[in-house]
Formats: sequence, C-alpha cells, structure tokens
Amino acid sequence: MGRKVVVVGGGYGGSALAKALDAEADVEVVLVDPRDAFFNTAGSLRSVTRPDWGSNMFFPYGGFLTRGTVIRDRAVSVDPGGVTLASGRRVEADYLVLATGSSYTYPAKPVADSTEQALEDLRGTHKELAGAERVLILGAGPVGLELAGEIKEVWAHKHVTVLDPAGQLLPGFEPELRANLHRQLGELGIHLRLGAGLTAPPATEPGRARTFTVTTAGGEEITADIWFRAHGVRVNSDYLADGRLTTRTPQGQVRVTERLNVRGHDHVYAIGDLTDVPEAKMAGYAMQHAEVVAANILAQLRGERPSAVYRPLPHPMILLPLGPRGGVGQLPGPDGPAVVPAETVSAYKGADLFTGRFTEQFGAVRD
Repeated sequence: MGRKVVVVGGGYGGSALAKALDAEADVEVVLVDPRDAFFNTAGSLRSVTRPDWGSNMFFPYGGFLTRGTVIRDRAVSVDPGGVTLASGRRVEADYLVLATGSSYTYPAKPVADSTEQALEDLRGTHKELAGAERVLILGAGPVGLELAGEIKEVWAHKHVTVLDPAGQLLPGFEPELRANLHRQLGELGIHLRLGAGLTAPPATEPGRARTFTVTTAGGEEITADIWFRAHGVRVNSDYLADGRLTTRTPQGQVRVTERLNVRGHDHVYAIGDLTDVPEAKMAGYAMQHAEVVAANILAQLRGERPSAVYRPLPHPMILLPLGPRGGVGQLPGPDGPAVVPAETVSAYKGADLFTGRFTEQFGAVRD
C-alpha cells in the first residue's frame, strides 16, 4: 500500500474525505469512528416524529471503503505520528485528518454509538412525544424551529411553544428570510416567545412526558407536557487535551491555516466543527473542507506544494426545513445572498433530508 492517511471521525466531513482518498490506488485510508454506521443527523428530528423513517438516517460503514479500513474505536490521544485509541491500539499515520465534529443535545444528534440503540432511543422518545399535547422547545435556532415543524407535520393539533431569550430569529440572515420564517411559523400555529428566558429550567427530564409549569423572566407561566432542549453545542476535542499535538482554543476548537492544516503541522489537517474557521457549524461546510484537504493531501503525495485554500463564504447560508414541504433558505447568489422559497428548501433538503445523497455516497440500498 501507499502512504497512510488516518481520518479521525466518520461524520459528514470525515466520511466524504475518506471516500475521496479511497479512490486513489497509492493511498491507504484508515477511518476511525466509534459508531457502527454513518449517522445522517439531519434526519434525527424527523425520526422522533416518524420512527418508521428512522432507518433512513443510518448508513453502515461495512463495505464503505474499497481499499481502506474502518476501525470502530475512539481516539483518546493524537500526536504528529499517529493516533492512540481507547482500546490501547496505536495507529501510525503519514497524514492525519481530525474530523470529530461536535455534540448537540439529543434528539438533534443521537447519543448511542450503535444503530440499534440509537433507533431504540428515538422510538422511545417518539412514544413520549406522541402522548404529550403541549410541547415546549427551549431554543429558537435552526434545531428548535426544525423540531417544531416536524412535530406540527405529524400532529397538527399539538400546542407547540418555542422559547428563546434572544430577541430575533436567525440574526445575520436577510430580513426577507426572517419575515418568511415568522409567517410560516404562524401558519403552522407554532407559538414563538422571543426575548423570554426562564427563571428556572423545567423540573422534569427533557424528552419525557410529564406535565410541568415554568415561569419566564417576564412573569409569564407556561404549562407543557414535555420539553426539549435545542441549544448547546460542544466540540468533540477531549482527545486533544493532553497537548501532544496542539493547543485548543477556549471553545475547544483547533486553529487551522487557510489550507486547513493544524497550525504547525504540514501533514496534519482538521475539518468541520472542530476547526476555528469563522463560520456556522454546518454539514455542508464540513464537506467543502473535505474537498480542500483531499486536494492538498493528493498534491503532497505527488511531491507538489499543496495549494488548495478554504475561503469562508462572505454571507451565511442555510436550509431550514419546517417539515418536508415548508421551510426557509438562504444560498449564495451572484449578487450576494439569495433567499429561496420553501419549494427549493424542500427539493434540496426537506423532502428526504439528504438521504439520496448519502445512499449514493455509501452505496447503500434503500427500500
């Protein structure tokens, strides 16, 4: 085999990079991930409301790589020469790519590492939600709003309240997009409470049906039967805490160059949520990072100077479905950010939540 490239993390960016490099005959790819399958977490919220849909979001790693290897394990330390795994195994590397992403509160991202357990968790949450008439969602970011839309798609009669201490939806996006979002939320009957924090969190566990009452800082009482937390991102970088490779930012991220090298290391790269690239943490950006890193590693293997650079977009982009048919979007346009209609959001994302894209990438067969 040729030079060994070890990719730590098999999420959106890591799996795309591993697949791209696996096509090269002189590259030995090793993908390290504790899960038994790629989780298309874009489908997680729909799987809570429609558990029969849940199997669409899992793509087994077995057979994913033609020449390379997938190791089901977790990195506990990384240094310039390779990776040490939780099992005690050591994997040496000529090139390293860190792609461990971030964790988000359940159910936006499954907690379990096995497909079977993740599906069981989602089915259990569905049963709790199905029996609750009043739903409180804490967090009016994309996750909270998407969850509200999925709930209303299945149970139009449920009373759904989304609460956030921020005073504005999706700051930084075009006013037209925000106006469209407010209109659609109103049409769905989703009750939005902005600029309203709670005096204390609910006394019940999130995702469990049990009636409770909370009070906002403004004195409003809200009674609900179940609640979900839709905020709180944590970068998955604990394995870098020993400092053997690099130091992390206060946010737990890794400082990278414009070529996405970990600073100080020409043969080590980082992509996706792990990086300190100043942009929203989204799957689409991670996959763009993967393209840049693949080009640079292949150049190095040819003995050339890597020249691919990553330039963050000047304006944020988003595709935010509200169920399979609704939603709002903002994409790059020739003259700046372009707000797109719900039909475009549905066609690009909402209808299948990228299932078709990953079926092609993983060579999976879907019913």
